[in-house]
Amino acid sequence: MPKQPSIFTPVLIVGCLIILVSFAIRASFGVFQIPIAEEFNWPRAEFSLAIALQNLFWGIGQPLFGAVAERIGDRKAIVIGAIVYAVGLVLSAGANTPLGMQSAEVLVGFGIAGTGFGVILAVVGRASSDDNRSMSLAITTAAGSAGQVIGAPLAEALLGLYTWQTVFLIFAALILAMLLTLPLMRAPAASKAEIEESMGTILKRAARDPSFAMIFIGFFSCGYQLAFITAHFPAFVEEMCGPIQPGGVLHSVGITTTSALGAWAIAVIGIANIAGTLAAGWAGKRFPRKYLLALIYTGRTIAAALFIMFPITPATVIVFSAVMGSLWLATVPLTSGLVAHLYGLRYMGTLYGIVFFSHQLGGFLGVWLGGRMYDAYGDYTLVWWIGVGVGALSAIIHLPVKENRAPVPAAG
Repeated sequence: MPKQPSIFTPVLIVGCLIILVSFAIRASFGVFQIPIAEEFNWPRAEFSLAIALQNLFWGIGQPLFGAVAERIGDRKAIVIGAIVYAVGLVLSAGANTPLGMQSAEVLVGFGIAGTGFGVILAVVGRASSDDNRSMSLAITTAAGSAGQVIGAPLAEALLGLYTWQTVFLIFAALILAMLLTLPLMRAPAASKAEIEESMGTILKRAARDPSFAMIFIGFFSCGYQLAFITAHFPAFVEEMCGPIQPGGVLHSVGITTTSALGAWAIAVIGIANIAGTLAAGWAGKRFPRKYLLALIYTGRTIAAALFIMFPITPATVIVFSAVMGSLWLATVPLTSGLVAHLYGLRYMGTLYGIVFFSHQLGGFLGVWLGGRMYDAYGDYTLVWWIGVGVGALSAIIHLPVKENRAPVPAAG
């Protein structure tokens, strides 16, 4: 009986490390919301717009970096992305006007695109066997969750020692240091039939396929919910949550302020998401992905609705973070795996990047609306309910997706 190939290849390990560092930094930006606003006396909408632009240009950059990786090589694309990311962080540290910060976050968004899911998942997908692919994509996605576990608390701890400008410079150094691992990232090419099929042909096939449009639309709410919570949840918890009782469980583990609770809530989401994402990878090999995606979006919709309907307490913050976390990035291995299954691995980076652009349009809207509506109404209630509505739409729209892959035409 032939020996099954190991799932833990050098490509998977390096891909996980890159995603972990990239996403740890990205997930920490909500922690800077109040310190930056207080230093410059900016309205909440100004830094929110900066994070929203980061999300938008992450989405714009994702298919571009996917195409660059397919044209000049994965590792070169990652190097470019890391350098752009670091430059954006350095410029963020030097920004003292809203426009300066917002311009810097455009570069950070492009940098995340070059070191994020679109490029890394495509490499990992090609380096994995058919049997291991679903779980490999899930493990890589879970590494992003591990970054989220680390990022917000690390930023909170560093802000206790340094200015927020210095923390951004430390993060810039970290993103460049991860490039030392790139020599180990070598992925095989796609199949001969896929290589002979041009990018234009694949894009036309996807554009004519209603299932691709449904996947594109459905990913919008994922971006809306995740980006809004990442950017605004720490501030939301700090301002809206009831007090942490002395002598309670949270107090006993060192969480004594709502500010610390907000940062650790993001970490709890990340911890729960590691398990949720791995479970999604396991299930994605055994059940239709479209039904799994519909269930995940339904769960998110119910969790968000219940959370906002009840008083915000430390207990409900932790429970909501755990529940939402278990559904957080579980959509990513299922969506990316569905794209790879329907259209092959050769141009997976570009096609997933196009789908991911919808995700980031939702992210832009969630973060920007959060800041605008907070300034207008003094709370986030309406933004939450919009997220509930788009989550329900995503649950419904995945149901008609046809999960049968059309055969790749033979080369003439």
